[in-house]
Amino acid sequence: MTARVPVACLGAGRMGRGIAVVFAYAGHEVSVIDFRPRPAAGFDRLRTQVLDEVRRTLATLASLGLFAPAAVEAIAARVRVVAEQEAPTALAAAAVIFEGVPELIEVKREVLARASKLAGPRPIFASTTSTILADAIADAIEEPRRFLNAHWLNPAFLVPLVELAPAATTDPAVTEELKRLLESIGKVPVVCAARPGYIVPRIQALAMNEAARMVEEGVASAADIDKAIKYGFGFRFAVLGMLEFIDWGGGDILYYASRYLTRALGNSRYAAPEIIERNMREGSIGLNAGKGFFDYGALDRDAYRADRLRAFVELLGFLKPIAPPVLPE
Repeated sequence: MTARVPVACLGAGRMGRGIAVVFAYAGHEVSVIDFRPRPAAGFDRLRTQVLDEVRRTLATLASLGLFAPAAVEAIAARVRVVAEQEAPTALAAAAVIFEGVPELIEVKREVLARASKLAGPRPIFASTTSTILADAIADAIEEPRRFLNAHWLNPAFLVPLVELAPAATTDPAVTEELKRLLESIGKVPVVCAARPGYIVPRIQALAMNEAARMVEEGVASAADIDKAIKYGFGFRFAVLGMLEFIDWGGGDILYYASRYLTRALGNSRYAAPEIIERNMREGSIGLNAGKGFFDYGALDRDAYRADRLRAFVELLGFLKPIAPPVLPE
């Protein structure tokens, strides 16, 4: 699925609007479907709000140099807001339907069941939920094999990543079909198991709580902690993936650091998982050993190091210190 197929968004909230911008920018016709019964005047207000936000977002992206400002109206014209009574036509025409209603399982199941009956067996259904697993709602639609979670990260129109989490009933061909569509619009989809937290939210929850904990403990000021994140943590992980970084520095460093922090801070949350322990036993500690989380046996390691260092240098050209906001005393 790489053609410019019609797309529908169930729900006219922030996520639906963001996804509409992404697909409209990529040349797709998008229907943002409001499934709530409303009086005509209420729907007209909602439609105006959605389309105004789409135009403002596109205008902002144009002002940042992504495309010519003259194209804003033509791109925005690909988005329409559809009332409940018009939903059957829009849903039946869509190749993919993204569900983005509130994070309540009963609401999602009810909306998905209604939309599935109207859409028929052809479209892919993808829930954008960040908290409810695919297996808990897949059977709400009439073709569960065509359902999976597609977790976008805000702002959806800028963050490349989309985490795809199939349910047990999802046809693998459907996952691949959605993955290809997302790649065709410039997104970077990854596939993960239907587990709480997906990939990024699970990692960032630990990191954010730890940052807050350090403020609470008086380790450093909020400004200095955020500066450390931007110019140390974030800088490195913008070039090297987290597991790649373990291999780059050596899994043995993480192994010993984990043991030290567990003892020094008296908390088991710093303990290394079994896979780190096993890699130590087997000597699979990363780049220098030729194998870690990745296999470097056939790799020109000197060329790889030079390439990654070049990426760091290029990133430095874009990274400029930004002062934190001045807040009222």
